Amino acid sequence: MAGDTLTSSEYIKHHLTNLTFGQHSDGTWGLAHSAAEAKEMGFWAIHVDTMFWSILLGGLFIYFGKKIADRVTAGVPGGMQNFAEWLVEFIDDSVRGSFSGRNPLVAPLALTIFIWIFLQNLMDLVPVDVIPYLAGAIGIHFMKVVPSTDPNATFGMAIGVFMLTLYYSIKIKGVGGFMGELTLQPFSSDNPIVKLLFIPINFVLEFVSLIAKPISLALRLFGNMYAGEMIFILIAIMYNAGVVLGLFGGVLQLGWAIFHILIITLQAFIFMTLTIVYLDMAHNDH
Repeated sequence: MAGDTLTSSEYIKHHLTNLTFGQHSDGTWGLAHSAAEAKEMGFWAIHVDTMFWSILLGGLFIYFGKKIADRVTAGVPGGMQNFAEWLVEFIDDSVRGSFSGRNPLVAPLALTIFIWIFLQNLMDLVPVDVIPYLAGAIGIHFMKVVPSTDPNATFGMAIGVFMLTLYYSIKIKGVGGFMGELTLQPFSSDNPIVKLLFIPINFVLEFVSLIAKPISLALRLFGNMYAGEMIFILIAIMYNAGVVLGLFGGVLQLGWAIFHILIITLQAFIFMTLTIVYLDMAHNDH
């Protein structure tokens, strides 16, 4: 796919375009057949490939998790049980180290976030042409297989974490306590008049800090995975630039794939850890 009919620019644009479903300019609904059509569909369009791969990978996580749980034994554990127990202990230690409150939701949520994002990121190691080529063979124009390279997916997860943070902040501290955090710090005074004057300033500073959490959470994951995907696409272009560059591209791809395993794991860990920290902040006064 990389070199027969597409220029390098067209090839890159094709691989970075989502399979989009939405309303066409003539009022009909359907799949976009070009990047321009996808852009015209606007806010209410759905990235079908992002939804498909996210749900599929989440389903696989649930399926294999259930399968391992059904086979748990008190005797000598198998390889999958050993790995699952190690993973649960790793997540549990991470939660204990970052979360000082008591909430039975946090550890399962951390485990789900880590595995789900890791599986999404792991799709970046699938050769960039394989799935789009198979999709094209059955008439599907676009197919991005890495959900975490779509800001809609990363912002969706970050907003979910943000909503949980707000929920527990208000539930545990009350509306008054939550509003107090937004308006009575970082600047304060014993003088009631001065304290009142500081409220607008404190609110602006704390509100910006509050909103920055989900934005930074989403953009960090998206930016790193998008950059990694772009490098794989650029390396794939080298295969059609002659034998020498093709061989060099093969070496680069192997080296980048090995290094990228660390990146995809680290990004899942960072997202999970920040989620735990934000929930911890929601459970405690600062």
